[in-house]
Amino acid sequence: MFGYVIANKEALTEPQLTRYRAYYCGVCHALRSRFGEAARFTLTYDTAFLAMLLSSLYEPDTKESRSRCLPHPKTPQLWLENEFTVYAADMNIALAYHNLLDDWQDDKNLPAKAGAALLKTRYDSVAARYPRQCGAIEAMLRALAEAETLSPVPADGAANAFGSLMGELFVYYEEDHWANTLRLMGGALGRFIYMADAYLDLAADEKKRRPNPLFPMKERGDFEETVKTLLTMHMGECALAFEKLPLIDDADILRNILYSGIWTRYHLHRQRKERRKA
Repeated sequence: MFGYVIANKEALTEPQLTRYRAYYCGVCHALRSRFGEAARFTLTYDTAFLAMLLSSLYEPDTKESRSRCLPHPKTPQLWLENEFTVYAADMNIALAYHNLLDDWQDDKNLPAKAGAALLKTRYDSVAARYPRQCGAIEAMLRALAEAETLSPVPADGAANAFGSLMGELFVYYEEDHWANTLRLMGGALGRFIYMADAYLDLAADEKKRRPNPLFPMKERGDFEETVKTLLTMHMGECALAFEKLPLIDDADILRNILYSGIWTRYHLHRQRKERRKA
């Protein structure tokens, strides 16, 4: 379920794009320094968004640096480092570990099993630092797995489980004034991601006989519009919480992601479906 929380890069200015990439590189740098070179291959823009969001809200002291790396051996890349890029790197490891376990359990994917084994000790160290967040990941993934054993899969129950998982990751300071707003925002974003992923995976899930909450409605004449309405509702709830946060730095980039970029995969998938029908 990675790869949804991305920017619409065509709508960003060059300085905004540089800033966006600097957070991505900052999380990448944190992954390498904390977990080793191989951990960088787990990096996603989803956790870079989390680092940018929390940095914009709490305005921590942030270090700017430039350095070369394996993907960019010739040109030094700008990267940003603060407590939230480090936090995002830790959450990236936690999510990657469980994603690999899920791939192994669902499809008996041997590379996924090997990858999870490699990340196990790293995940354990993250869980020791963040028992609340990792406890929520484990509990909500169990709830999600249980929901997906039912036929039909209860869409609300499954989406709410993944939403609760995401909501907890968005909360850095548990008793903070903004904790509830962040939890609501992350929860709605998680529900969007779960349902968008179900929509994109519908054909593959049917072919491989995997559970999908959209199966009961896929033959309906209004299926496409129903899915779009559902996704719009979840993102509306996410945006409502987001706009309550007193964000200044990078607010335009964050809005680009939430109001445009996050729809990228959905729109591409729907366009492909329309072309196949033509």
